[in-house]
Amino acid sequence: MTSTETGSDPSANDERTVDLLVYSDDADTRRAVIESVGRRPAKGLPRVRWTESATHAGVVSKVEQGSFAVLVLDGEAAKVGGMAIARQLKDEIYNCPPVLILTGRPQDAWLATWAEADAVVAAPLDPIELQEAVAGLLRATAAP
Repeated sequence: MTSTETGSDPSANDERTVDLLVYSDDADTRRAVIESVGRRPAKGLPRVRWTESATHAGVVSKVEQGSFAVLVLDGEAAKVGGMAIARQLKDEIYNCPPVLILTGRPQDAWLATWAEADAVVAAPLDPIELQEAVAGLLRATAAP
C-alpha cells in the first residue's frame, strides 16, 4: 500500500486537496484509475491525492484511519472483490465515503446496487467516464 500525491505543485499549497483511495490487486488497474482521473477530476474541484491499496485489510485499515472523499474499488479483484468490501464498509463505517465500483462488464452494474455503490464504471475503463464519475461523487459530497 502506498500513497501517491498527484500534482504536488509547490506554488499551489493554498489549494484544496482531497484524498481518494483506489483498491485493486492489480497494479495496472490502480495506475489506470489514477492516470484517468488525473490531478483534478474537473474544473472547480480540488486537487486529488491518492492512496493505493492492494489488499482487503489495507482498505479497511486505511478507511478507518483516514478521511477519504471517494473510494474507488475494483469489483473484479481476486480473493476479496470491491463489491464485498463496499458492502462491508457501508455496513460498518459511520458516514462511509461515496464508493465507485469498477465492474468487469456493464451487465454487472446491478450487483453494485447490493454493495450500495454510489457509482459504477464498467470495463474497459473509459478515462472520460471514470473522470466524470469521480467528479460527480466529489460534487455530491461538496453540496450542502
